[in-house]
Amino acid sequence: MKHQDTAQHIIKAVGGKDNINSVYHCVTRLRFDLKSNDNVDSGALKQLDKVMGTNISGDQFQVIIGNDVSKVFDAMVKEEPSIQQNADNKQAKPEKSKNVILSIFETIAGVFAPMLPAITAAGMLKGLLALFVSLEWMSAGTDTYRILSAIGDGVFHYLPLLIAVSAARKFGSNPFVAIALGTALMYPDMGALLSSGEAVAFLGIPVTAVSYASSVIPILLAVWLMSYVEKWVDRIIPAALKLLLVPLITLLVMVPVTLIAIGPLGTFVGNGLSGGINWLLNEGGLIAGIVLGGAMALIIMTGMHYALVPIILSNIATLGFDKFLPLTFISNMGQAGATLGVFFRANDKKLKTVALSTSFTALMGVTEPAMYGVNMKYKKPFAAAMIGSAVGGGFALAFGAKAYVLAGNGGLPGLPSLVGQTFLYSFGGMIIAFVVGTIVSILFGIKEEEGDAEALAKFTPGATNANVTTDKAVKIEAPVNMEDPGAPAPTGDAIAYAPMTGRAIPLQEVNDPTFGDELMGKGVAFVPTLGELVSPVTGTVMNVFKTKHAIVVCSDEGMELLIHVGINTVKLRGRYFDSHVSAGTRVQAGDLLLTFELDEIAKEYDITTAMVVTNTVDYKDITPIQLGNIQMGENVLKAKL
Repeated sequence: MKHQDTAQHIIKAVGGKDNINSVYHCVTRLRFDLKSNDNVDSGALKQLDKVMGTNISGDQFQVIIGNDVSKVFDAMVKEEPSIQQNADNKQAKPEKSKNVILSIFETIAGVFAPMLPAITAAGMLKGLLALFVSLEWMSAGTDTYRILSAIGDGVFHYLPLLIAVSAARKFGSNPFVAIALGTALMYPDMGALLSSGEAVAFLGIPVTAVSYASSVIPILLAVWLMSYVEKWVDRIIPAALKLLLVPLITLLVMVPVTLIAIGPLGTFVGNGLSGGINWLLNEGGLIAGIVLGGAMALIIMTGMHYALVPIILSNIATLGFDKFLPLTFISNMGQAGATLGVFFRANDKKLKTVALSTSFTALMGVTEPAMYGVNMKYKKPFAAAMIGSAVGGGFALAFGAKAYVLAGNGGLPGLPSLVGQTFLYSFGGMIIAFVVGTIVSILFGIKEEEGDAEALAKFTPGATNANVTTDKAVKIEAPVNMEDPGAPAPTGDAIAYAPMTGRAIPLQEVNDPTFGDELMGKGVAFVPTLGELVSPVTGTVMNVFKTKHAIVVCSDEGMELLIHVGINTVKLRGRYFDSHVSAGTRVQAGDLLLTFELDEIAKEYDITTAMVVTNTVDYKDITPIQLGNIQMGENVLKAKL
């Protein structure tokens, strides 16, 4: 599927452009702020080739794409430019109770995620420069080094300005006024005044000496408060004077308030948070490494790691290192190792291919394909990844592993950020996490979910099911739980009635080669509008699947019909389905066979229902009688001997 097609389907599945307040992307995910998450069709999203899964963090709806996320995002903006404009003109959601902590995490993520490309580029360059100097490939005194160093250091020195722009977009204020606020705080003469060691006052009110270069929390709080001041001023100023007076009054209020109150408060809060976390990392050692290393995947899944970005940046700016970052590398290696373990244990060729490729991707620092596509899906590998990360994290922090720059990549390409005195301990923790994750994943094993093709081949009577092809060999067995395992040979032409109300479509339109390519036999398909399935013929129920999503009926004329509700609904394991008959039950055309919760199933799976003649080879011709809107009980399929 092309990126433009994927973008169109994603916009539709999240409720259309009118349901999107704003959207941005990080390394692997589209992050939506929607008017209502209830309007999302998760089932339709999961059917898209490019979509690996979905997640909700706070009120933020996330669509996990992987490496192509930026291309899909660009295609979305090209398809609907208004969704990018909405980021600065968000419409409020209906009021509802929210978890305050999750809201804070979501806000911090919304501010820092758009900035990460600039921060990570600068961090990677600083790491490479440190590596080049340590290997004596470059001297720290050369002009080339100083120019490259300026590229890396400049972003972090003027970090408040980047935060000002991003925070202004997040809080709905003017980004250029926010920059003006930041430049006032970082103006050279202001820095000299605050660092002079003498008492400073504004209109007689004392100003606490604070350095705003490389700071994070003060500017974040200042722009948040500025958004309210700016809106209040905008309401009271006449329209003809807004352009001149709104920015002026906003700055005249906010710069002094920031210098007097917000700056010191933000510095105090930032130092307190970083001090507490650093105390845990320094004093906790082995135990802290085990706990945080093992829980890192859960921290990343909830988006809580974004709340630590300000602390990480503050540590690097003030201390020259950070002890939390190595754990992100170690967690990624645990995920990579666990997925490699799936590769060794899996029987399914397609799964082995996916596991091997996503393991490599995780080694490169992008873990979502491995985490969501393999490890969480099969559960035991995810536990193995956490165990590996716990062991590796314990080793690393026991020896005081540190990161020295924020490279933004927690995989092998980001290793320069770990270059320093503790590099071997960080790298050793990564290797341990990978090896332990792999071994534990192999030992735990996986339970490979049986797909529709395998289930059909095992439990469906009729000669044509020998044509079913799957990724692994399947032994064709006789129907199970049948009072009469034999089926009569066809005795004449037969008519099948519509087993459900909805829309009849050609079988070839079913998005599953098992049915669409007529591997199970010829027939017709339905898109139901009612969660009821009735018998299409008078005859005998030959089999009811244990998962209750499919049923086989043989007519008195010998026509064997498989009716299969939805695509891959075998994975629901009977959830949302109720069977009203059993194998061997005598039924009349129109008798109720199954009921199912249509809306609930449609949230996760394609609800298209196939009805195929499994003994197609016994007939000369099988054709639909009518297509389009149809009521249960109407003639729909004819078989001629």
